[in-house]
Amino acid sequence: MNSKRIGIIGSGSWATAIAKMVTDNGFTINWWVRQASNIEYFQKRHHNPHYLRNAYFDVSKIDFSDDVSKVVEGADIIVIAVPSIHVEVSLAGLNENAFQGKKIVSAVKGVIPKLNILLNEYVAEKFHVPIEDYFTLLGPSHAEEVASEQLSYLTFSGVDHEATKHIAACFKNEYINTIINSDVYGVQYASVVKNIYALGAGIAHGLEYGDNFLSVYIANCAREMKLLLTAIMEKTGHQCDKVNYSGSVYLGDLLVTCYSLHSRNRTFGNMIGKGYSVRSAELEMNMVAEGYNACKCILAINENVNAPLPIITAIYKILWEGAEPGATFKEIEQILI
Repeated sequence: MNSKRIGIIGSGSWATAIAKMVTDNGFTINWWVRQASNIEYFQKRHHNPHYLRNAYFDVSKIDFSDDVSKVVEGADIIVIAVPSIHVEVSLAGLNENAFQGKKIVSAVKGVIPKLNILLNEYVAEKFHVPIEDYFTLLGPSHAEEVASEQLSYLTFSGVDHEATKHIAACFKNEYINTIINSDVYGVQYASVVKNIYALGAGIAHGLEYGDNFLSVYIANCAREMKLLLTAIMEKTGHQCDKVNYSGSVYLGDLLVTCYSLHSRNRTFGNMIGKGYSVRSAELEMNMVAEGYNACKCILAINENVNAPLPIITAIYKILWEGAEPGATFKEIEQILI
């Protein structure tokens, strides 16, 4: 597989961690970095100027470009690792056949806003990418721990089992273990809703709830998530045999996103719980908390499947309707089991 060339679209913390994994494994990569000034800095200092600054790279293995078409053209496997709100803009420079004959790997943990669709649905509609050429790269894993080479587990999902194995092999090394999964739709929806629940965990922490409450809250989130995923899969016909919702890409990712201090969604929620406005929290973090837009998207999607989502609805009311966090969590207390 080392003859395969990997392209990475995105230059945030997760994209940087992905670049570290594959270059550590000996791959030469094409890397789209939006700003030319950041490329100049990277080439000179050998690290990302804004994210994971302690992760250093052998830049001889990296062909940087601020031209997304050039990055895609020169790669066989394309990893898309931008926040969901930036997907449309990031891919806008590509023609409709740009991905023909290539494998697309999604590291996007969100729904495309306004369209309320997953990335595979977007690239199928816009670039004619068949589901057989689409794969997902999901956690549980925080970019900061990957950068420091602390053991992490990644789940790769795809309907083509052999191709999924080959792609996963590009990432496996001493600090990355890989798991194969065929639930392409389910893992993506799980990665979306766990960010919403992590916002709620952060709000609870900001309101000074303790670990006892959080454990009950997260257990109920896991239950609600399973109800939603089951309802979506039944409605859309994308059911997958033998899905283990207690597995690492479902429950594991939910746990780490709700508990970890590395979690930007938890951090964002913590600010809301302490009294920050949404806008103030956004300015303070200067990073995208995917769960904020996700709760609006998921409720729109749920209009077609009617799963009971009292926790997501409550978080939506806090973030989008200005509901008072303390009073809203008093209501959440009454529905937890």
